[in-house]
Amino acid sequence: MFGGGRMKPAAFDYVRAESVEHAVEVLAGADGDGKILAGGQSLMPMMNFRLVRPSVMVDINRIAGLDRIELRGNRISIGALVRHRMTASDTIIADRAPVLREAMKHVAHLTVRNRGTFCGSVCHADPAAEMPMMSQLLDAVVHIASPRGARSLPIQDFLVGSLMTALEPDELVTAIEIDALEPGTGWGFGEFARRHGDYALAAVAVTIKKRDGIAHGVRAAVMGVGETSMRVREIETALEGNDLQADLIDSAIDAMRSTLEPNTDLHASADYRRHLCGELMRRALSDAWSRSGGAHLQ
Repeated sequence: MFGGGRMKPAAFDYVRAESVEHAVEVLAGADGDGKILAGGQSLMPMMNFRLVRPSVMVDINRIAGLDRIELRGNRISIGALVRHRMTASDTIIADRAPVLREAMKHVAHLTVRNRGTFCGSVCHADPAAEMPMMSQLLDAVVHIASPRGARSLPIQDFLVGSLMTALEPDELVTAIEIDALEPGTGWGFGEFARRHGDYALAAVAVTIKKRDGIAHGVRAAVMGVGETSMRVREIETALEGNDLQADLIDSAIDAMRSTLEPNTDLHASADYRRHLCGELMRRALSDAWSRSGGAHLQ
């Protein structure tokens, strides 16, 4: 409908799931035509524009136990109903994954953060969203339920492409586990958008540990410069086991830029996104090295 009319979704059945088992049972009965409703911040606009037309909507918001953030050894479990605002304010995240807390400040607007979920954002797999990138940075494992039982997938196997995952039509993500950072781990995050809350033209995230004056456990990820967010192995390999100096970082960033293949669109050219990603990475690396106890590199 155009001319100022309001878009409405196609007709669908609504089921309020009472348990994970009930949810996947309903999905299985939908013959691949069911959708999970948690936050709905991506799903509902797509339904309103009729980009997706599920025959059944399965609401999981009443399922007990899916709204928890729990520290399990050196891993943090984030349940399927954990909202962005919960992730941003949680003390476990602040203490053991501060880089994720920083990323949450850049997620959309207050309304979206109040309803949208961490797991839902990862499942949507938008290449310009922060949570898929942060999941890759923190070596996430996705926990999945289906009528066949439970399975777990590392994030690199779960994220297939732009708006595409390895999730089957009758499967439900129940939680995503991420690494809890060791005390003293340095981190950096950088994002550039034309307005706060807009999709980023580019974003980067980094973690580094400093031992005996050299970098260990270097992790770097980027988004907005490809069909998916991604880990940057060129940065990780070049910096691992070295004392970070400006010239070393420059050469690592040059190597990264040579592999990036961003799109040109009405917001920015490919060359601009490539340059922007490099500058954001330089600042994030300097911040991470400084937070780990090294000298600031800028």
